[in-house]
Amino acid sequence: MRGARLCLLLVVGTLLSLSRARSQMDTGCAQWCPPNSECINSESCRCKAGFTSPETPVIEEPSVSCEDINECVQVNCGSYAECENTEGSYFCICNPGYKLLSGAERFTNNSENTCQASVDTGMTPVPSRIHTVTPAPGSLPEQPTTVHPRTLPGDSGERTPKDVDECSSGQHQCHHSTICINTLGSYKCRCRPGWKPLSKHANRPRDTKCQEADFPTWTLLPTVHSQSLSRFSVEVQNLLRDFQPATVTYTIQKLIEAVDKLVEAPMDMDHLARHRVATQLLSNLEQSLRTLAQFLPKGPFTYTSPSNTELSLLIKEQDNKDVTTVYHSQGWMKLDWAVTSGAKSSENGYSMAGVLSSPNMQKLLADAPVSLDTRWDTLEEHYGSPVLNVTFTLHSNISSIFLTNTDTEKLASNVTFRYSYLNGSIPSRKELLCAFWKVYDDGSGSWATDGCSMNGTGFCHCNHLTSFAILMAHYQVQDPRLVLITKVGLSISLICLLLCILTFLLVKPIQSSRTMVHLHLCICLFLGSAIFLAGIENEGGEVSLRCRLVAVMLHYCFLAAFCWMALEGVELYFLVVRVFQGQGLNTWCRCLLGYGVPLLIVAISAAVKREGYGHPTYCWLDYRKEGFLWSFVGPMAFIILCNAAIFVITLWKLTMKFSEINPNMKKLRKARVLTITAIAQLLVLGCTWGFGLFLFNPHSLWLSYIFTLLNCLQGLFLYVMLCLLNKKVREEYHKWACLVAGNKYSEFNSSTTGTGTRAFRPSESGM
Repeated sequence: MRGARLCLLLVVGTLLSLSRARSQMDTGCAQWCPPNSECINSESCRCKAGFTSPETPVIEEPSVSCEDINECVQVNCGSYAECENTEGSYFCICNPGYKLLSGAERFTNNSENTCQASVDTGMTPVPSRIHTVTPAPGSLPEQPTTVHPRTLPGDSGERTPKDVDECSSGQHQCHHSTICINTLGSYKCRCRPGWKPLSKHANRPRDTKCQEADFPTWTLLPTVHSQSLSRFSVEVQNLLRDFQPATVTYTIQKLIEAVDKLVEAPMDMDHLARHRVATQLLSNLEQSLRTLAQFLPKGPFTYTSPSNTELSLLIKEQDNKDVTTVYHSQGWMKLDWAVTSGAKSSENGYSMAGVLSSPNMQKLLADAPVSLDTRWDTLEEHYGSPVLNVTFTLHSNISSIFLTNTDTEKLASNVTFRYSYLNGSIPSRKELLCAFWKVYDDGSGSWATDGCSMNGTGFCHCNHLTSFAILMAHYQVQDPRLVLITKVGLSISLICLLLCILTFLLVKPIQSSRTMVHLHLCICLFLGSAIFLAGIENEGGEVSLRCRLVAVMLHYCFLAAFCWMALEGVELYFLVVRVFQGQGLNTWCRCLLGYGVPLLIVAISAAVKREGYGHPTYCWLDYRKEGFLWSFVGPMAFIILCNAAIFVITLWKLTMKFSEINPNMKKLRKARVLTITAIAQLLVLGCTWGFGLFLFNPHSLWLSYIFTLLNCLQGLFLYVMLCLLNKKVREEYHKWACLVAGNKYSEFNSSTTGTGTRAFRPSESGM
């Protein structure tokens, strides 16, 4: 019977064990939870009350441990009592010489404190004993506070007064939101790490009251309907709501990773909404990291997320006056440490400087506008012409720089920083800018450069702090239509000038003293146009020896062309006005004036101010060198004015001669002849260059178009006026054409003669 009962009990016990195991399996609980933790589900655990994990509040791997929380750092046991920490908990106990009225040995909070002096021991109560406080994990280390008891009446030995620790004895009057710090003969009340004082006078008894860590509200743009933004806001708010000082490292990592995840996801919104989202993200992230940094220990702190977003922090004593450098993989930042705290001291005696470099933020700000209001005049002066348009490309990560000091709109001293960017030579009309993200009242923003400068070595100097980036600015200095007109016009003119040179050399019937002047004018214009077309652009951005040589040759060629235009005016004057008073200058005098005078001007200019040749944008005379441009404009203006006077006199004389030679000539025909003659003389005498003298305002586009069209096509106009409209030249061209096709005409002539048909005479056939 007894054996049957034992068998029955064994069966029931086995069934109960199987039932418990099955119920545990049904709950899906993890079997690997570390000590002092409890199961959440089959994949995670959490520390029990009184314990914490420095890495993460949710444990997802067995290697993570749960450590005891020292509650005595924050617990106030009240007067004549002290806190004793235990594993997973704590308790309060009265100081020696004191007892609870209830007779109990311990209690758990200040409301239960009834410690009174003991009367049955016959001993004088001791206010306090030696007491050392160990900071909680993640909090800033405080120096251990040691309290020595006074020498009591009746004690043997010398009576030396000792300091009373008001904080441990409970004799302080600090608010419960503060921490009592004992000082020699007194004490002070200080906010906990990350908390902020509510009263005006911090670190004073009674007056100091504090509030919890101030995190921003991560509600992003309610007007933008985006599921990813909504999920992100909830995730970040929950993360910061459950924040504990012991988990500050985990909170920083998860916050940065959440922002990376949001930015990497596609956002279906216009560019203005993206700029506003980026503005709020940068602002909230900066404010949150500034608050979280208060819970980190003194020294450097770095973290790089899986998406390569890097955070570098440095925490030091706020009264440090050294010049400090904060390093990170994208560069470094150097500043006077005094600016980190500014006029306002931090609550825990430390100040912080941080750099957050994010490569993913470029997706939100890649097409952001750039404000260069204060740089336009400087740019136009540098490039020597109006800046019509500017395009920008991001050349580095977007980096936010923040300090404990929040008033960084105007710093007492500049902050110097350098970011890594694509190295290499910078092309012409391109520039690296140190730009910052400027926020407007409506939440949008733009890149700006006010208060920042950048030298050629890539160092940025700014008198304020915000989010920065290196931009590559491409300045559109020239109108693309004007550039096209110039290149096409000069190409056509080069061909026509070459035809003019060949015509003046080979066509014998037109050769004369005036043709000789035409020839040298066309040679000078041909050389000047060819050099201009091939070498005027300064691609390197620096004034090299090649650029200076091009500028010297252009100066000489165009001055020589104007000198030969002046000789054209002299020839015209002797031909029309003083027709019976000689034939003008001989050949040697013409060459001496046409080539010697410009050579003398160029030689004097190079000797006086050689650096005036060449410009960072183009290989021409540098107008920024005071008065140097007049070495070309002066002679040009003098020659144009003289030729204009000769043109007016010539036109008046021609009108009188037409009337004397044939008074019956029809007015329309007379006007046509005079018009063609006048246009030809205007082009030959170079009067069209006079439009350049009236380009006082470089923004006058219509005058720029007229000047470019007339002078780039000057070679074409000279060929039409001096060659194609010349009857002798046309006849000579006709003979050359017939010589090229001479065999065909000879065969046709002989065949028609053999059949008895009358052969064409040269005058009749055109040969």
